Amino acid sequence: MRSRYAGTPFTTPTDEIRAALEDVSVPTLLLSLVHITGDTRFIRDYAQAGLFLNEVQGFMSDEDKARARADALEVITDYRDRGCPEPAPLSADVVKQMMDWAACEPVGDEYLPLLTEELDLDGADPRAPEPIDADAAAELPVLVIGCGESGLLAAIRLQQAGVPFTVIEKNAGPGGTWWENTYPGARVDVANHFYCYSFEPSNNWTHYFAEQPELRQYFVDVMTKHGIAEHVRWETEVVSADWDDDAGTWTVAVRAKDGRVSRITVRAVISAVGQLNRPKLPDIDGADSFAGRSFHSARWDHRVRLTGKRVALIGAGASGFQIAPAIADDVAHLDVFQRTAQWMFPNPMYHDEVGDGTRWAMEHLPYYSRWYRFLLLWPGADKGLDAARVDPGYEQTDYAVSDMNAAARMMFADWITTQVDGDEDLLAKVLPDYPATGKRTLQDNGTWLRTLRRDNVELVRTPIERITPAGVVTADGREHPADVIVYATGFRATEVLWPLRITGRGGADLRDVWGERPYAYRGIMVPGFPNFFLTYGPGTHLAHGGSLIFNSELQMRYIGQCLHALADGLHSIEPTPEATEDWRRRSQEAIKMTVWSHPSIEHSYFKNAHGEIHTVSPWKLYEYHAAVREPDWSELTVRPAGAPAAQGV
Repeated sequence: MRSRYAGTPFTTPTDEIRAALEDVSVPTLLLSLVHITGDTRFIRDYAQAGLFLNEVQGFMSDEDKARARADALEVITDYRDRGCPEPAPLSADVVKQMMDWAACEPVGDEYLPLLTEELDLDGADPRAPEPIDADAAAELPVLVIGCGESGLLAAIRLQQAGVPFTVIEKNAGPGGTWWENTYPGARVDVANHFYCYSFEPSNNWTHYFAEQPELRQYFVDVMTKHGIAEHVRWETEVVSADWDDDAGTWTVAVRAKDGRVSRITVRAVISAVGQLNRPKLPDIDGADSFAGRSFHSARWDHRVRLTGKRVALIGAGASGFQIAPAIADDVAHLDVFQRTAQWMFPNPMYHDEVGDGTRWAMEHLPYYSRWYRFLLLWPGADKGLDAARVDPGYEQTDYAVSDMNAAARMMFADWITTQVDGDEDLLAKVLPDYPATGKRTLQDNGTWLRTLRRDNVELVRTPIERITPAGVVTADGREHPADVIVYATGFRATEVLWPLRITGRGGADLRDVWGERPYAYRGIMVPGFPNFFLTYGPGTHLAHGGSLIFNSELQMRYIGQCLHALADGLHSIEPTPEATEDWRRRSQEAIKMTVWSHPSIEHSYFKNAHGEIHTVSPWKLYEYHAAVREPDWSELTVRPAGAPAAQGV
């Protein structure tokens, strides 16, 4: 059977192929040619591409790119004329050579298990679960909280394992944040050919960084393909979950749209609750007195027309950064209120459409789509963490935390400075006064600063004092008139699982156990809460690269293995307190040695009220991949079915 990534056979005319090759990623094209021919000269004879800042084309010379396209046209037309036979598998040594060439550096052995899975050249979906015996699975009903990217993934994996399940989703459809955030300009900031399930790639993205409607449709399409909708209770919220230690079950209370509460009893619960789904409104004096319309960016009121209106945009983080450029053309005036300036990562492709030639290559050229995914993953995996880690030997200042961090600052600062065109007042407002990457770094193609330089836009850095019926008053006494207020003020990210009430063994309330310092063993389980599993749990938010979908796939494989063990005759599984504390301690030690913990950063959605970080992962992708590859049973407490007390394996 032909590998699903070997490309769809084609009869495309030569002139159309030639035109397509003008649009493709040349490094990716050369990697595909190695598959077609089995000849590594297509990487040996070309200089390494150079990925940093431009993973699509690297920094190949125009001459090399032209020569590569000419070589490719000859190979591809011959391949077409031979009927597009499936290429022979390449040896592991050759694949490793291709990785090293594409990465422009030797890929360490520690990364190979992760990258081999991601490439999945044989199309086997290596993270898929093993099916569970039907009779055993029937006794293992599972409830999933949420149908965002991780909840939909959980449902697919449970279905593949043969486990009965129910998904509870507060929205009317799947996608989580991509269902809820419909504000103008909403788009993803992870390249889409990586920001998708590894086993459900799409070759048809219209943008390299897709806009919200297309992302929402992607999750709808995946849900439909796998037949998940019939297992979901839409517009229903989980209120609470209570553990029965004798029965080894969870009783979950759910509230439907009409307010009626019902209860479901299951053997295990998987929380697929995101960290960025409960809007946070600022406590500003007089906010209720505003006479115009106001709403949070995640609850965009599309009934409100902004054309010709004076708009106050409070907040200019990731959401405000996208909203302002999207509405500036239509409004009469836009005041952007920003508490802290943001570092921006130059990305000229951020708004670019995917060309027809690229989509043709994705569909037809053997393994082109897999290597393109690799080219997105590698520079965006752990390079950001290298720049975020504190060098103990570096003189600590508000400027930088290491030589690499200082280099990033210089690059970002140059990007910002060149765009303000000598406007020193604006530069003083937009140039951050904390180390680079200390907060979420935003993708920018120049749109943001062009917007701020418009005549009808003003960036206001003076703190807000109060809101009046007519607008916003800043601390300098100035009133900024407004017809509409948009709160782009983020989410209750540090309040993990809020407002759910999860009650474990002995009546322990998870909210009380956590307080303001949530934790979980490997981000997935908490002692005292058996058979309760977390995706996107504490300590797993990715601030340095990668993709949350990638993390969710790793977590669901781990959870699936635990469910297998439950089906084999266990009453319950939970981590030992000692192993959990060790993971927590090591995570905190690592997080404190990152720029995110820098004392100069007072306002960050990573930090709780005490200035501590408990939600972000300090681990490189390969480290977390290894940590959750399979359960370490010596660190788990299991209770066999019928046993009166917990016992170690």
